Amino acid sequence: MVANKPTKYSHQREAIITFLASRKDHPTADEVYQNIKEIIPNISLGTVYRNLKQLSESGSILRLTCDGKTDHFDACTKPHYHFLCKCCGGVKDIPMEPMIALIDEATSCTDFKIEEANVLFTGLCDLCKN
Repeated sequence: MVANKPTKYSHQREAIITFLASRKDHPTADEVYQNIKEIIPNISLGTVYRNLKQLSESGSILRLTCDGKTDHFDACTKPHYHFLCKCCGGVKDIPMEPMIALIDEATSCTDFKIEEANVLFTGLCDLCKN
């Protein structure tokens, strides 16, 4: 778990966080860039990537690497589960409370000090399954 490190305020970071908080589909960096560019026309792709990196390293947003290729971003940093569609690559939240018993059971099977669990469900989303 990343400790929250303070990040300096910037208009770009604020726009990125606000955009991510308005979404439930966990956009990629390119999707963030395309949308932020409508708000801040002179922003560069590099600036968006740098800010996403800083925000995820500080714990202000989540960076999800689900398929090993593309990172997705989430403004919700509280523990929760995600679903990855194996067809379209979309990432969505699973609306259920994290199971503390899962960490307890995993801890009882090892000598590790387990602090959190990142569970990713995979399958077909509503659109792709039809």
